[in-house]
Amino acid sequence: MFTGIVRELGVVVEAEDAGGGKSLVVRAPEAAARTGVGDSVAINGCCLTATAIDGGAMAFHAVPETIARTTLVSLEPDARVNVEPALRAGEELGGHYVQGHVDGVGRIQSVEAEGEGLRVFVEAPAGVLRYCVEKGSITVDGVSLTVAELGDDAFAVALVPHTLEATTLSELRPGQEVNLEADVLAKYVERLISR
Repeated sequence: MFTGIVRELGVVVEAEDAGGGKSLVVRAPEAAARTGVGDSVAINGCCLTATAIDGGAMAFHAVPETIARTTLVSLEPDARVNVEPALRAGEELGGHYVQGHVDGVGRIQSVEAEGEGLRVFVEAPAGVLRYCVEKGSITVDGVSLTVAELGDDAFAVALVPHTLEATTLSELRPGQEVNLEADVLAKYVERLISR
């Protein structure tokens, strides 16, 4: 489990197609120091299993299922990524419950200056929007955010200066694709009510 609080900005060292999946090596020294082989790490919001640790870098293999449902297919060397090691018992939650199971890929509609931050509109699949409510939680590329506004085909988030400094979200541009994970609690509520 994760919280959507990015702990480190990593850099992709290697990104190679591998049997319909993708092999990745990400340099993130702080995360690597607390990660062992077999541990879960969220890379841009995708839960991946570390297959090797070498100094300050971690290796992962994203299987075809992950590639088909996320933006990891577009990662190239030198790309910056949001990194969060799995939550350990006793650590502060900080954000919200995040599984690292991407529900869909969204597309940035617009990025607008708003005070010292940004307001970003994200076009999202209906399967994600159904779980969104104003002031509810959403994860964008692994970052826990609050839904500031909700439309028929998109939602908006307000990015504060700290988020812009500590994550890759400062680099968002219209047309760019992002990984989205809806609040898991909303999914369970829907499932219980539907019965």
